[in-house]
Amino acid sequence: MFRRGRARVAELSRRVHPGLEGMAYSLLGYIEQAGPVRVTDVGAHFSVGKATVSRQVRTLEELGLVARETDPLDRRAALVSLTEDGRRRYLAAQGVRMRRVREVMGGWSPEDVTRFAELLHRFNDVLGESAAD
Repeated sequence: MFRRGRARVAELSRRVHPGLEGMAYSLLGYIEQAGPVRVTDVGAHFSVGKATVSRQVRTLEELGLVARETDPLDRRAALVSLTEDGRRRYLAAQGVRMRRVREVMGGWSPEDVTRFAELLHRFNDVLGESAAD
């Protein structure tokens, strides 16, 4: 499951832009959801160091997918947000992903979908608890 998930995220990253690999799609998704967000908060969300997330964000910035601006509350910090092109590309890839999920789960009963969602939430909660240890 995890191997397939990583492969799928890498595929979605390349769908956003052929120059992207790995977790770029997930980074874009978090930035889209969080709005203008500090680079350090992106790193904290994904539990990666400042150097790693800065490199990833720099690549996204060089490709024109995110823009950096000075945080007005702390001029030493930077905020990142999706550019219009980045948002358009991310949402297009997300649409492909959601269509695929609907195809896969289209034959499931509403009860099965509900139960799956409950178990997935429970699974994610347990993973989150064990990551805090």
